[in-house]
Amino acid sequence: MNMIKDLREKHGLTQSELAEAVGTSQPQIKRLETGERKLTKEWAEKIGPRLGVTAEILMFGWPEDSAPHLVEPPPVYDESPFHLPNARIRGKVEGIGRKIPVYGQAVGGVDGEFAMNGSVLFEVLAPPSVSASSGAYAVMVSGDSMYPRYEDGEICFVDPKRRVKKGDYVIVQIRTEDEGPLLAFVKKFIRHNAVELVLEQFNPAKELRFPSGQVHSVHYVALAGAA
Repeated sequence: MNMIKDLREKHGLTQSELAEAVGTSQPQIKRLETGERKLTKEWAEKIGPRLGVTAEILMFGWPEDSAPHLVEPPPVYDESPFHLPNARIRGKVEGIGRKIPVYGQAVGGVDGEFAMNGSVLFEVLAPPSVSASSGAYAVMVSGDSMYPRYEDGEICFVDPKRRVKKGDYVIVQIRTEDEGPLLAFVKKFIRHNAVELVLEQFNPAKELRFPSGQVHSVHYVALAGAA
């Protein structure tokens, strides 16, 4: 009688699991274990590696004066398209655990603007998308001028180093008066040139235009959600 059953049980495999690993059926494994089917060299070469032994050991037993030594068999994967591994373990994500400030105020203006006066509402953990960016910060949306994209009270995480292009969502800082406060707007970016900055608002739907001389900064919104 061959060693298939003994080795299979030592590795904690069922007949069905071993059958799946070598591409056969459970009844076939049962017949090989009971000796109803002869263990050929071809079968031994298929099954041996899954049980941690060579084909020769599986067919002829352990060599004289050699203690049994099992090696870990390779893992069994279901190779159907729905069960193939679809992720890889990579190195740790740098910046995890870093906190960034959240700016904003409880009530915004007509177009959702709020004074960007440097007052920090609280701090939150930076998500990976901005954690490695120096100067990253977050803002709290005021009002529903950008609903349904952004809701009142939602947190927008900002990467000030990333280049902005048409269609991106941004936070811009505008100074409408020489000595006035910086006003911040979370909007959709359309264009910015030497003449003007043009933004899109959703609710009510309209364009906001500011002379370029009033624009203090235009920063990319990388992510938004609950803090």
